Amino acid sequence: MEKQPLAQLTKISSQVRRDILRMVHAVQSGHPGASLGCTEFFVALYFNQMKHDSSFNMDGVGEDLFFLSNGHISPVWYSVLARSGYFSVEEMKTFRKLNSRLQGHPATEEHLPGVRIASGSLGQGLSAAIGAAQVKKLNQDDRLVYVLMGDGEQQEGQVWEAAMYGAHYGVDNLIATIDFNRQQIDGPTKDVMDLKDLKAKWEAFGWEVVETVEGNNMEAVLAGLEKAKSLTGKGKPVLNLLHTEMGYGVDFMVGTHKWHGIAPSDEQLANALGQLEETLGDY
Repeated sequence: MEKQPLAQLTKISSQVRRDILRMVHAVQSGHPGASLGCTEFFVALYFNQMKHDSSFNMDGVGEDLFFLSNGHISPVWYSVLARSGYFSVEEMKTFRKLNSRLQGHPATEEHLPGVRIASGSLGQGLSAAIGAAQVKKLNQDDRLVYVLMGDGEQQEGQVWEAAMYGAHYGVDNLIATIDFNRQQIDGPTKDVMDLKDLKAKWEAFGWEVVETVEGNNMEAVLAGLEKAKSLTGKGKPVLNLLHTEMGYGVDFMVGTHKWHGIAPSDEQLANALGQLEETLGDY
């Protein structure tokens, strides 16, 4: 896909946020909070950073690959996939409905273009991404593999097994990102199980770490991803520690775990949409 300039990325982000809210509201089910918080990251990745083809080949030879580990934030991914041509924008109307390809957590049974693994069981995505990255190395494919994890997900033991493995085997064609919004379903991460210094932990496990402090600023997100790419191919996997705000873009949703998995009412939807410009046309 052709790289989009900053101004267009900002417009796409506004529309993606509208899509997220409308999908979740329509079925009164889903996870808007972290979807809104990760919008800049997804838009930057799919519309500027990754080499990818919306015609979609499951093997992804010669393309950058993306894996979503925290699969509950499927609304933002579905919006970005649709808006970048993987399937019809109209299909977002089927989100979380019976027999839809757009299930609450991404699935592969219905062969939705763009989705390579079923996800939602937290802790598994990094392992899958490392495997894909090693396959690219074996096939002498020089493209990169990306994976997104949640910060609450760092409480899963499998993440740290995979972290050890990736560093030990020098999987340096991999960029893992943590959505560091400091919130999870039961409350702030510091109260549920404090993550302490994640940057120091990942460095201690042998990873190069890039810290993107303004994860809802498109320029900063792009700069962080470019920095991460510059560190690939040097013997270590790369981690992008992306500071975001859950619910970003909607004033009554921002910065709280309460919108982790709650759908807005009719009145709340109207309020939220009033804060977001319709830039590409609602579905």
